[in-house]
Amino acid sequence: MEIENHARSEPMEESQAQISHLAVDIGGSLVKLVYFSQNSEDDSSKSNVQVSNGNKGAAVIEGKLQFAKFETAKIHDCIDFIKSKQLRLTGCQHNGASANEECVIKATGGGAHKFADLFKEKLGVCLGKEDEMDSLVAGANFLLKSVQDEAFTYMDGQKEFAQIDQDDLYPYLLVNIGSGVSMIKVDGPGKFERVSGTNVGGGTFWGLGRLLTKCNSFDELLELSHRGNNRAIDMLVGDIYGGTDYKKIGLTSTAIASSFGKAISDNKELDDYKPEDITRSLLRMISNNIGQISYLNALRFGLKRIFFAGFFLRGHAYTMDTIAVAVHFWSKGEAKAMFLRHEGFLGALGAFMSYEKHGFDNLMVHQLVQQSPICASHGGDKTHSPADSELNDNPSIDCSLCLS
Repeated sequence: MEIENHARSEPMEESQAQISHLAVDIGGSLVKLVYFSQNSEDDSSKSNVQVSNGNKGAAVIEGKLQFAKFETAKIHDCIDFIKSKQLRLTGCQHNGASANEECVIKATGGGAHKFADLFKEKLGVCLGKEDEMDSLVAGANFLLKSVQDEAFTYMDGQKEFAQIDQDDLYPYLLVNIGSGVSMIKVDGPGKFERVSGTNVGGGTFWGLGRLLTKCNSFDELLELSHRGNNRAIDMLVGDIYGGTDYKKIGLTSTAIASSFGKAISDNKELDDYKPEDITRSLLRMISNNIGQISYLNALRFGLKRIFFAGFFLRGHAYTMDTIAVAVHFWSKGEAKAMFLRHEGFLGALGAFMSYEKHGFDNLMVHQLVQQSPICASHGGDKTHSPADSELNDNPSIDCSLCLS
């Protein structure tokens, strides 16, 4: 797809051509970064769509929104990354400020307050704090309204991209699964309410998993769970009913009656259980509960569409499938769980979009962007080896910035 014609001002100076605006979302477990990088001259073959604001003298810079993440416990790695990319030099100055005043990087999440002094000390920048819920919703709305093939369903190994009707997007339930879980009813741009949540989320999986298995990282726990069998530790309906279904209330013999329930009757200690079975059971327990609680909140407000986001998902097939099955089961097929390709970056994206809202540096981020071409099918894309890679690759997004 070709870029629309726009009048340019005088040729951009080198410093302007290298602009890379940055926003960060500093959560309890992870730091998420979104930054803009200009395309190189030989990268003009990439598809790109942008819209101007009608300013004929505006300079349009073509490039990509790039994504990166770091553990919050290793925030110095994040700071080193920002230094290596020289992103700290491209923050936006307040209108009317002199050129030698400190730059402002838009930031959201609790860490925007907790680590503000560290960023100022190490990078010489101020963190322009944006509300966490405002940023989450703004990021979700941006992706759902502006990015093609962003939302998809996943169940029984089948990934299918969802076509979002722009006139029928609202209302929806946004379930953001980070360290904890927030459930937000979104009624329109800037119109939302946090209606529920749970403290059992990604931090629970990571924390309990670390205590029970000695794994140090979230990704290590996920990788371990691939090899696990939750039935070795979960008590199933069949274990209670002699291998048969409980047909009267619609429970199959393979349904989980009690997560970790077999540990009650087994004459075993923790070391007698395989770490992979423990992580599998833990992952399923948390995912099942999030799916069920999410549907109950959707039912409460009459919502049929539920979007799940947050880095707990990681594009992990088993996690998404468990959540989707839980929603399907409790709703009797009436509600649908949907996922986002840039699931973990909603807050950072929302903070990035706020540059335009606050008028920093006359920066305008225009919507109607497309992701870089990918190899995913629009139909039922069967995932043959989800254990080997994440289904969500967080691809860069082709877009344009308009500097008036």
